[in-house]
Amino acid sequence: MNVSLKFLGAAKSVTGSKHLLEVDQKKILIDCGMFQGQKELRLRNWDKLPIDPQEIDVVIITHAHIDHTGYLPRLVKDGFSGKIICTSATEDLMQIMLLDAAKLQEEEALFAFKRGYSRHSKPEPLFTADDARLVSQLVEGHAFKKEIKVLPNVSITFHNAGHILGAAIVEMTLKGNSQEKKIVFSGDLGRYNDEIMYDPAVIENADILLTESTYGDRLNPMTDVKGQLTQIVHETVANNGMMVIPAFAVGRSQLLIYYLQRLMDAKEIPLLPIFLDSPMAISVTNLYEKHAYGHKIKVTASHNDLISIFDATNIHFCNSRESSKALNEMKKPGIIISASGMATGGRVLHHLFHRLPNENDTVVLAGYQAEGSRGRSILEGEKTIKIFGEQVPVHCHVREVHGLSAHADQSELLRWLSNFKKAPKTTFIVHGEEASATVFSKLINERLGWNTVIPEYLQTVNLFSGI
Repeated sequence: MNVSLKFLGAAKSVTGSKHLLEVDQKKILIDCGMFQGQKELRLRNWDKLPIDPQEIDVVIITHAHIDHTGYLPRLVKDGFSGKIICTSATEDLMQIMLLDAAKLQEEEALFAFKRGYSRHSKPEPLFTADDARLVSQLVEGHAFKKEIKVLPNVSITFHNAGHILGAAIVEMTLKGNSQEKKIVFSGDLGRYNDEIMYDPAVIENADILLTESTYGDRLNPMTDVKGQLTQIVHETVANNGMMVIPAFAVGRSQLLIYYLQRLMDAKEIPLLPIFLDSPMAISVTNLYEKHAYGHKIKVTASHNDLISIFDATNIHFCNSRESSKALNEMKKPGIIISASGMATGGRVLHHLFHRLPNENDTVVLAGYQAEGSRGRSILEGEKTIKIFGEQVPVHCHVREVHGLSAHADQSELLRWLSNFKKAPKTTFIVHGEEASATVFSKLINERLGWNTVIPEYLQTVNLFSGI
């Protein structure tokens, strides 16, 4: 058996995760992410894949984030028709997230056509909602810790990675004529001692390891989130204002609701109405009850319904545009959580349009704000923010909450690696910007004495020969 690995993404970058494993004549793609962020990376989405999608036998997905799944609809559109294997929770999350991504693709193409800023006479989306629906017909969801045969001589087992609902570490076993080899793909690892997600599973052996390095160059302490939120809520109530929190629909929105509701139950902050105003976040929140095994939140059954902290009477899901618009008229204190997390689009823009000028209200930024995003402009104290073509004055209070990241930091990545009983033959440092991957690679060399490689984009490496 001859095995090689080609890096089609997440090489010296944190996006576009795609690892092509060739086992003799068979081809396995681990993750199928879309490139996001800088234009030079986004343009790669339009490049022809260096392999015909029809030649790929199976795709294995670590978790549902778009930088790991967003290219699937395009892959299927271009001829892939094999199995897509993931955890059951990832299957459900992907269905929601890929349809949302398709909608954004279609809207962007239409906007480019109307404004005439595309170099194409009729700009097309990378994929459509119909393409995204076709993906779901090929998906096979599985439980954690179950051995799954993906090819006659290749099997995998999913282990809980923390990070987000359904996220998995992939442990792959290859059985040759004379030897058995193990390849481990970390996927994106979550944090230790997280309020909602379990710690990343312990893996002890690997011949080849691919580890993420998103925060490989820094520590990101889990600061006193409850204390920060308590202070901000009390300040907002004293001002008789509303809190608006731009938050990502997957993970961050649910974590914020959990923290706030726990504080209210403990009477550390006043009981306030919480409005979740993001159709996608509402759908995702329901999955936390369906997949209760994947997190620490208590879920019970009552009259055939699943009940959790998200069902508290003061939590309101805004399922319609009317219920969303009604929030603009609210004058008493309350909390609005709405996507997107960097205020780049979505319903949160309507709330910011109405709340930014109000000196009684508070905008809370609860995650990383990329350069050039509205969230970054608000954070940096811009006096006006452009929304819907208008310059909106910023008179409200602006606050930031730290410690909500779902990614393991440098110390947590090292903690996970320290579980291995012996050094893998090679450890590939992926899913990290070049600076982050370089620092992490050096640290692994110094602390663990392992052989590490930071692969180049499109690099091919021979892993095993004649096993």
